[in-house]
Amino acid sequence: MLVQTIDSEARLNRFNRLMQELIRGVMNRNTFQPWEIDILLDIEACQLREPVKRETLRRYQKAVQRSMEKGAQMPLRLSEYLGTKKSASARTAPAEDTTASETRLA
Repeated sequence: MLVQTIDSEARLNRFNRLMQELIRGVMNRNTFQPWEIDILLDIEACQLREPVKRETLRRYQKAVQRSMEKGAQMPLRLSEYLGTKKSASARTAPAEDTTASETRLA
């Protein structure tokens, strides 16, 4: 259990450093763990628009920190994070539409 905790903390530290480098736009290293490469490729595949990229990465970083503090062994991918955000907004959208239509009917 202790080894898993240390590995998870080290992984989170590496993830945070990777995110800070991406947010700043400057990579200070040329060696990466395989899981870091997976994350970088996933971020690239998401094709974030430049105006929202930094803020999205900051929010993604916070979500990963929360999930790893709750016991996740690996950081979730950006595509997974964006998928949960999209499904959460889809769940709230019908409730807003219902309220809007009820207001129009009244």
